[in-house]
Amino acid sequence: MPSATRVCPDCLRRWLRCMTIPRLLLRMRHGGLACAFGKTRGRSMRLGAIAHRAALWIEEGWHRLRRRKPPEAPVLDAYRGFAVPGGLVLRGRVLAALRRTTPDPGQSRWQNLREIVSLFLTHEVAQVPVVVAGGEGRAISDEEGYVWLEVAGSFAPGWAEVELEIEGKPETRTTFRAMVPDPEARLGIVSDIDDTMLETGAYSLARNLWTTFTGSARTRRIFPDAIVLMDHLSEHGRNPVWYVSSSPWNLHAFLDKVFDRAGLTIGPMFLRDLGLSQDGFLAGGHGAHKGDAIDRIIRANPGLSFVLVGDTGQHDAEIYLEACHRHAGRIAAVILREPGPGPDDASRAAIASIRRLGVVVVHGPDFSAVAGALERAGLLV
Repeated sequence: MPSATRVCPDCLRRWLRCMTIPRLLLRMRHGGLACAFGKTRGRSMRLGAIAHRAALWIEEGWHRLRRRKPPEAPVLDAYRGFAVPGGLVLRGRVLAALRRTTPDPGQSRWQNLREIVSLFLTHEVAQVPVVVAGGEGRAISDEEGYVWLEVAGSFAPGWAEVELEIEGKPETRTTFRAMVPDPEARLGIVSDIDDTMLETGAYSLARNLWTTFTGSARTRRIFPDAIVLMDHLSEHGRNPVWYVSSSPWNLHAFLDKVFDRAGLTIGPMFLRDLGLSQDGFLAGGHGAHKGDAIDRIIRANPGLSFVLVGDTGQHDAEIYLEACHRHAGRIAAVILREPGPGPDDASRAAIASIRRLGVVVVHGPDFSAVAGALERAGLLV
């Protein structure tokens, strides 16, 4: 490869993480292959703009084709919701059919790959009204099938359950669950997933792709120290936990299985739609997605201080520093795992800046030192 050609691992990784068959060839970051293999920045940007316009045209044609022949029996895919002042936010998706996998013990990596790819081959159904069964509340699915429905009311701490259904189709009734924090909670915990809870290798393009596409719900590994840490931080379920990741929503049920099998504390997930936008190939960047999710969680829980848990492999230190500035006095601690080669200069600078704000920071190759540091700071009892 000529020396002037530079490969952008983040771009290539996200290009390969697609949602449906047409997007398998279209989804790229910063111009996709033009960025990954282009010889000049100007040429990359021009090729990226052309590719983006073509992608929008093809995607819109794909949506029009689907709308001409809507599925006869759409279903609701329920995600975990969360409480906000005055009610609940219920989230999910309208699909032609649910995509689920049940891996067999000892199945091959090729079978794992086929199952993972199948999770991305969804047929989303747009413009479908979804209502609260026997109650008040209505929302319309968007172009990617997503539904966001707010339900007013007072709900007991724990996991509130609300029945939703597609309007006029009672056979689609599905239970949606939302986490309501305990009023006695002392802290809220917001955690990244990849390389923080789940061993992934996101800091390395080759390792990330291999792990993501050849693993199964039986083989993917949650770090043992992460299980212990989250149990301590949540005080065995009293303190609420949320997970924020740039993984796509297509993997939510897969991640649920991995978490459940490992015994990791559960909580609502804020995952990502890797859809095309009018401005680019991805609707918002990695940092923007995480930052927006953190903002939403903190605003929804005005009485809590927060612990942010992440890793140094994907700029979490910088993202959390920005969150500390936006929510001064609300972030009690930042915990960072250092996977692979450890923190780069930007991460080290961000860690130092967080400390100067008076926020407790604990970082290292594992979480072995976290409990002691938080106990000394009075954050763990």
